[in-house]
Amino acid sequence: MERDKEFVSLRWVVAGILIGIVGGLLLNRAGGTESPLFGIVGLGADLFIRLLRMVIVPLVVASLISAAAGLDTRYLGRLGVITLVYYTTTTLMAAALGLVIVNLVDPGVGAVLQGAQTPKEILEREPPTFADLLRNLIPANPIDALARADMLQIISFSLIVGVALNLMGDRAQALKGFVAELLDLSMVIVRWVLYLLPAGVALLLARAIGQAGWEVFAPLAKYMGAVLGGLAVHGLIVLPLLVWLLGGVPPWRFLAGISNAMITALSTSSSAATLPVTMRTVERELQVPGYISRFCIPIGATVNMDGTALYEAVAALFIAQAYGVQLEFTQQIVVLFTATLAAIGAAGIPSAGLFTMVIVLQAVGLPLEGIGLILAVDRILDMFRTMVNVEGDAGGAVILANVVGRK
Repeated sequence: MERDKEFVSLRWVVAGILIGIVGGLLLNRAGGTESPLFGIVGLGADLFIRLLRMVIVPLVVASLISAAAGLDTRYLGRLGVITLVYYTTTTLMAAALGLVIVNLVDPGVGAVLQGAQTPKEILEREPPTFADLLRNLIPANPIDALARADMLQIISFSLIVGVALNLMGDRAQALKGFVAELLDLSMVIVRWVLYLLPAGVALLLARAIGQAGWEVFAPLAKYMGAVLGGLAVHGLIVLPLLVWLLGGVPPWRFLAGISNAMITALSTSSSAATLPVTMRTVERELQVPGYISRFCIPIGATVNMDGTALYEAVAALFIAQAYGVQLEFTQQIVVLFTATLAAIGAAGIPSAGLFTMVIVLQAVGLPLEGIGLILAVDRILDMFRTMVNVEGDAGGAVILANVVGRK
């Protein structure tokens, strides 16, 4: 019966996608952002996103503390190592794939683009150093980190608290029980929000298409093709094969099992906002144990950004080609590693890759104004790269469950 309910839910979500696309096209023809309806659609989309974000912090805190506190200490370190190795490896693979594709296609060669102005906040943002990234792992004030929803600091704090509770043993039973109840409470709210998923998908897609329309895509078609082609190869071939070989789940079953999470990622453009759906999906559809999904998926939603790394590698070389700059092999290696590190540092929010793109461009001496060339289509590409980000998170959970189960 539960599977029938999920199937009906998926059908309603697909209906929401179709309604959103048609509604967005009609909204664009009716004046786009100038139409009175655009404000109403945008308000509904914002409310849905806020509902998702409302539950993220308590869900991440409770899930990570509960997972770390409940694990056998013999497995805790191994889970962390396997998780980080998988996420880092797949992100590097995605960035390398992006470089291969952009060198084969040369999307920026001969491109004639209207150079849109890059937003001031992107140009003025100082890219963080590696030392800054390490320093920011530890919150000076956990309450402040929670209020700002700084996911890296929240993850660090939650894991530290969870390990401490684990080592305290029976003395921490009351606090462990409270955290478990908080997790249950968060999941109840998640289920309520998911009932609104079809409407949320429709509103988000209608707003994105109503604002951009289709005409802005023509001069950037080759660039979009390179990004989408790379995402398709990584998402439909590379990740499913890894899950099959290392996780024991056939590609078709894996992709079908995470379809709800993928659709949510497409519509929200946010790994963090999709987090509750991803956790629920891998547990119910792919039978990943809860202690594993609660441990690795919140981490993945923050640091595992395969789609973002691929996009940044393609975008950096596209901008270089559009400016007539030929990046040497060693410079492309710099792009590979900086795109990987920048993707790891990207927050799981819409278009975070635009901000981390500053790191990649500065690393190879390209002008930051080049970001303005790709702004017109970034929101659409963001939707698809988020799908791959979320797929990578789910794949990590499946692989981790299989590896731990074999030991």
